[in-house]
Amino acid sequence: MRYAASLLTGFCLAVVLISSPACGGAACATKFISIGTGGTGGVYYPYGGALARLISEKVPCVQATAEVSNASVDNLKLLQQGKVDIAFTLADALSEAVAGTGPFAGSGSVSNARTLAVLYTNYTHVVIRDGLGVRKIADLRGRVVSVGQPNSGTELLADRILRAAGLDPRKDITRQPLSVAESADAMKDGKIDAFFWSGGVPTAAVEDLAATPGFKLLLVPQDDVLSVLQKQPGGQLYSLAVLKPGSYRGVEREIPTVGVSNLLVASASLDADLVRDVVRTMFENKAALVAAHPEASHLEPLASVDGLPATLHPGALNYYRQVGAMKNP
Repeated sequence: MRYAASLLTGFCLAVVLISSPACGGAACATKFISIGTGGTGGVYYPYGGALARLISEKVPCVQATAEVSNASVDNLKLLQQGKVDIAFTLADALSEAVAGTGPFAGSGSVSNARTLAVLYTNYTHVVIRDGLGVRKIADLRGRVVSVGQPNSGTELLADRILRAAGLDPRKDITRQPLSVAESADAMKDGKIDAFFWSGGVPTAAVEDLAATPGFKLLLVPQDDVLSVLQKQPGGQLYSLAVLKPGSYRGVEREIPTVGVSNLLVASASLDADLVRDVVRTMFENKAALVAAHPEASHLEPLASVDGLPATLHPGALNYYRQVGAMKNP
């Protein structure tokens, strides 16, 4: 799929004398880039799809493809292996990747990851079936719980939250490795008691579940475990993110959750001028990204590198300097 030819591709690859706006005004060889996103029920997929379309339309001689993946951890491993060029990821997963710890302990540090932009904040959804009497994370003991897909940022964070609540994520729950869309379907069918999802608001699969006739959406507050997480190594990456009433149908009060930033990263080997053009295209066409998902409204130029788990890509730095956002990185 990544290397599939298109009419535009064939045109750009041809050595011709006629210029083309899509090819930068001259004959050119097309550069193919791949973007690691996430599952179809989350935010990364529509956001990444919109970004890929913009890059293909606006950056001369570049064709971008959005790839379905298991999200953060999976994306970073694909970046490490050179199978994607750009990736969506959670900040805590990126921190583990750069250090070569946690889910990256076996594969080593993802030393080629470079930051392009901070995108938006994820809210940790812990959805439960009505009637279980679950009021806090510790009450999930003995329950059937989906912790997210293997190699996802949701799984990494779910395990940390469960441990912060005093639970062993491998022994104290019946563990199910489902995507957010699969989790929502399993919840409708009564096959699971709860599921974790770290994502933007609204997340399509959760929104669909909340709108299901006869289903009452219940979310577990996480303020008690947040304070524990923040005292652990890497805890500075977690913040209080409050789901507001009306975020989803049936949410009638504020729900404190564990928040963590989403970032867009790229391979260090990606050309700096190309990266600058990609980042510029994102900001100059922000409205098109917002049309794909409202979380894109939080996209803002970086003014500082403070707190970034991975070094800023030189191409991104060039753009932020050009627009006057970053003066002393």
